[in-house]
Amino acid sequence: MAKQVNRRDVLRLGAAAAATGLRASASAGEKKQEPVRIGVVGVGGRGTGLLRLALKAGVEVPALCDIKEAHLNRAIGIVEKARDGRKPEGYSKGPKDYLRLLQRDDLDAIICGTGMQVHAEISVAAMKAGKAVLSEVAAAMTLEECWDLVRTQEETGRLYMLAENCCYLPHMMMLENMIEKGLFGKITYAECGYVHEIRSLGFDGQGKLTWRGEMWRDYAGNLYPTHDLGPVARCLGINRGDRLVSLVAIQTRSDAIYDYVNKRFPADHPARKIRFKMADSTSVLIRTAKDVLIDQRCDMCSARPAFGAYHAVQGVKGCYDSRLKSIWIEGRSKGRKWDPQDTYAKEFEHPLWKSLAEKAKGSGHGGIDFPTVYSFLEAVRTGGPSPVDVYDAAAWSSIIALSGKSLAEGGTVQEIPDFTKGKWETRKG
Repeated sequence: MAKQVNRRDVLRLGAAAAATGLRASASAGEKKQEPVRIGVVGVGGRGTGLLRLALKAGVEVPALCDIKEAHLNRAIGIVEKARDGRKPEGYSKGPKDYLRLLQRDDLDAIICGTGMQVHAEISVAAMKAGKAVLSEVAAAMTLEECWDLVRTQEETGRLYMLAENCCYLPHMMMLENMIEKGLFGKITYAECGYVHEIRSLGFDGQGKLTWRGEMWRDYAGNLYPTHDLGPVARCLGINRGDRLVSLVAIQTRSDAIYDYVNKRFPADHPARKIRFKMADSTSVLIRTAKDVLIDQRCDMCSARPAFGAYHAVQGVKGCYDSRLKSIWIEGRSKGRKWDPQDTYAKEFEHPLWKSLAEKAKGSGHGGIDFPTVYSFLEAVRTGGPSPVDVYDAAAWSSIIALSGKSLAEGGTVQEIPDFTKGKWETRKG
């Protein structure tokens, strides 16, 4: 009987194999392998970055799609240069033109790099069209979209992966390894947040709202939950022995975004009339089935130096805080003095990073984009499993809708659905 492959096996071995960008030939018994064929829907800044990494892995790119012709033409040029003049077909006839791309029979998978509001609808359509999906974060904006993703993946059997690159942070993969080995004891508390001042990204050069700005205008709550929650959820075994059960949200005023608008735009500019639902800072308290408390914060507008995602865990035997880049373990650390996290790297560094550190250099976000794309390509090549699957995507992304509902109801407790339908207690990997 073949050995069952779980998510950690993929993370350990997958990226190195994926560096070939190959897929198995459809002919039984044939040893020849062919490049994975991908299409990219959304080739703005982020989609183009993912496209470059996929090309570096050796994939073929028959088709590209973007609502902006300038973005599309730039991406076509990148592919032509990387593939000796082979020009992909472009799709740019409106926001639904990706549906024509999905009708092609020469695509194994798509990468969805569009604005967040349409990630779910594109991913669902792609799976129904028989394509594997790598979706940028978050996976969905509403609970209905979360459930639609889960149902579609289960019905079609297509591979779905959330491109949550923070799950590949070397120190968080090391921490997950240490927790699994019992060094922290039972985990009781986690703290995480996305605190990253990006107000300028809400507007284009003419002062019109980008997809981020439209999201800030239209939604309240934690609107970017996966960068911080994803790595913590993996450390806690969420959907694999524990699950997210409920949450409650509270928020500040929305002062910082208006201060920015008033400083950037003249008094008669249309941007001055926009009303934003998103607060400067939103805090969400999440409870798990095993009574672990997760304290999560989202702040994309408060004036501060650029920061990003942070993660912390507290166990019975020790604790970790990425803001301090430090670990303390009872019985190993000296007295009450923190240890630099690098102290444990040699002993507990994840095998993935031992094999990929050099190749990942310069790939974006400190190298974590590299294993994200490569692990997806390997899962496509081998038929799975997904390193960050649809149940993870739905659970983490549901925080958007549920935190907004909690705020709208004056801070009420919201139940988080069990997207695994009871399988969380026995799922592995």
